[in-house]
Amino acid sequence: MVESRDIVRGIVKWFDPVKGYGFVVAEDGGADILLHANVLRHFGQNSVAEGAPIDLAVQQTERGRQAVEVRDIRPPEIATGPALADLAEIDPDILAAAPLVPSRVKWFDRAKGFGFANVFGDDADVFVHAEVLRRSGLADLLPGEAVTLRVIDGRRGKMATEVLAWEAGLRGNRRADESA
Repeated sequence: MVESRDIVRGIVKWFDPVKGYGFVVAEDGGADILLHANVLRHFGQNSVAEGAPIDLAVQQTERGRQAVEVRDIRPPEIATGPALADLAEIDPDILAAAPLVPSRVKWFDRAKGFGFANVFGDDADVFVHAEVLRRSGLADLLPGEAVTLRVIDGRRGKMATEVLAWEAGLRGNRRADESA
């Protein structure tokens, strides 16, 4: 028997895009909440970072608590300062002013901790580091996935300073610490 929906605020415990699911711990306690990849994809993301605050519509089912809608995802709390040493030398206002550009993931390897994307209409590779991805609230990227990147010209070429899910970029969302 399926009961009514509750709105729950929680923290992502873990999410594995290969397995297609993960779990959320609710702020108010109780059993972990199943977060299925299809529910996350409906929100416009293929992954979510461990520790990311998340708001969900949740149903109690015969198999336990399950997310039926993602309402909001925020990047996990992070240490202050730049995500990479290469970014430490750049004025934070310049980083924040870089435009959001539509891009497609070329490849990303979680084990290596980096990958590359291409801005639509440009063949140049854009370096995407795992720490930038994590600070953006994502855990992984899939080849061919459409994303929105904030890109700068770094010492070693183009690099992403922020990664947003495609739909978030279309809505013009920015990281929570920039919009506060």
